[in-house]
Amino acid sequence: MTDKPTTRKDLMKPVQLLGLAFVAALFAGFVTLMSMGFFQTRPANEIQNALIVALVAAGATFIVVLVSVALMLLAVDPAKVTATVDRPLLLPKDAPDATTPGAPTAGPAAGAAATAASEPPARPSAEKPDDDAAPKA
Repeated sequence: MTDKPTTRKDLMKPVQLLGLAFVAALFAGFVTLMSMGFFQTRPANEIQNALIVALVAAGATFIVVLVSVALMLLAVDPAKVTATVDRPLLLPKDAPDATTPGAPTAGPAAGAAATAASEPPARPSAEKPDDDAAPKA
């Protein structure tokens, strides 16, 4: 099997993108119709108002979902889609992890010992002046 490079088109085809936005718009329109009492016996002007509001809600939802998903797809690097992740994502890149030889074991004592060994000894923040050096009145 030949592995082709992953493209954004492979991540989500335009038909799938439009389909997702359309389904979200249908859902928003149906919820709006239900909440405004479209399926109940009401005067004609209230039914017409409910239909207009539902169409506006469906259109706005369609556009928002379409733009949001398209912008999120732009943030994905196609080269990194197929790459395997072998380290925790939230740790900094230079932090030791379980796969690094010589890394401290898990636990608060090991973490405290590692940070204490790497820090320089504490110095007093302010030195008191010597009594002999101060002028006497």
